[in-house]
Amino acid sequence: MSEPTQSADEDPGAGPDSGAGVLRAFGGQLKRFRVRAGLERTEFGERLGYSVSTIAAYEQGRRVPPPEVIDQADELLDAGGVLKEMKEEVERAQFPAFFRDAARLEAEAVELHVYANQAVPGLLQTEEYARAVFGMMRPPLEEDVIAQRVSARLLRQEVFAKHPAPLMSFVVDESVLRRPIGGRRVLRGQLEQILLAGQRRAVEIQVMPLGSEENAGLAGPFTLIETNEGRRIAYVEVQNVSRVHTERRLVWGLEIKYGILRAQALTPQASLTYVEKLLGEL
Repeated sequence: MSEPTQSADEDPGAGPDSGAGVLRAFGGQLKRFRVRAGLERTEFGERLGYSVSTIAAYEQGRRVPPPEVIDQADELLDAGGVLKEMKEEVERAQFPAFFRDAARLEAEAVELHVYANQAVPGLLQTEEYARAVFGMMRPPLEEDVIAQRVSARLLRQEVFAKHPAPLMSFVVDESVLRRPIGGRRVLRGQLEQILLAGQRRAVEIQVMPLGSEENAGLAGPFTLIETNEGRRIAYVEVQNVSRVHTERRLVWGLEIKYGILRAQALTPQASLTYVEKLLGEL
């Protein structure tokens, strides 16, 4: 029997407040251990190298502490590993609720295949480009939330440093590469990053040219994920509503679609040459 389709908007653990609850719980523990150690926020912040306002934001669950800060705090406050044990939950909490399951699967993947026709895929985004993308969200996001989401997006890119690195491929619509999100300077930096990523041995990037008369991806972006256990999963997102598909029939359909997209797009080498051309036009 095939597995059911999972939906982030149907998952009670992926509700809008679940991440905030984790951060508040962690912040409460952090404050409890700090007080037990007899440290004021000022002194604690100085030892960690952070301002009083940043420590307050961590304790109040308004900001996500980096993993290394959690490790340092656990040792400094003699927390006995309690704070470290929450590190993974805290890390997941920084993602929007609708993306948390996909972020976990992405981090564990041995293969990732992405089709993008709205914006540069998150795994390829520069910090400036990501900030511009989140800054355009409507209703607008608070600055703290933008900073948190940019940090989370960049954290995802640590997948490139894994050994062995997962096999990754991207098919990106040319319109995405021409759209100056954040301005021409930001787009220039983004195209340069795409060229660098395309030179990695485990990464292939293909451009779907605007002049192509055939495009199998008009229904929107999606990601195909293969786990270390051989499970094949599809992730689809639109308007902050996402679904993680595990049902074989649905995943198979998107696999067929992705294969056609790769055949319709420029080859990886021709694509990098084309990105260089676009870069020269800026």
